[in-house]
Amino acid sequence: MNRKPYIVGIGGTSRPNSSSELALRQVLQDLEGMGAQVELFTGHALSKLPIYGDEVDAHDDLRESFIKALREADGVVISSPCYHGGVSGLIKNALDYVEDMRNDPRVYLDGRVVGVIACAYGNQGVGTVLNQLRQIVHALRGWPTPIGVGINSLEVRFTGDECSDESIRKQIKLMAKQLVQFVPRMTEATA
Repeated sequence: MNRKPYIVGIGGTSRPNSSSELALRQVLQDLEGMGAQVELFTGHALSKLPIYGDEVDAHDDLRESFIKALREADGVVISSPCYHGGVSGLIKNALDYVEDMRNDPRVYLDGRVVGVIACAYGNQGVGTVLNQLRQIVHALRGWPTPIGVGINSLEVRFTGDECSDESIRKQIKLMAKQLVQFVPRMTEATA
């Protein structure tokens, strides 16, 4: 691969600076430090997408830029809060828009490396959301990184570029490393 890997980050809540958004920002910051080009679609931005399938205007600027970014992406990072034991509706709705890529030469997320992050207020929902995100990525033909990051936001805090838990910080860095290591391999394999 002779160019910088292009990684798209999707995540957060409709509330800016949620734990899931700040964790996603840290992964993207690490990716930039490793030479990747990144683009971020926060939960706040994604909250402006209509429910997928509802007589959606095919020429909506946000929809077009979101799908264009995913089409060009070498990799993706998805960060979801846990709502009532599952992936948030906001993140699921954004991922439903990948259906617009069903007839592309690279269908859905085919050949793309995907990192997943789950944030929950307590331990129970973390594993459930990580598992759901991995299942969604598989259904969309993506390749989840070996490490998925589960964050108990009851115990772990983010302030700016800092994470209060060193082990979570190391996991975030490892995910970024896996993304930049695996992207060239996947690009070669699908060429």
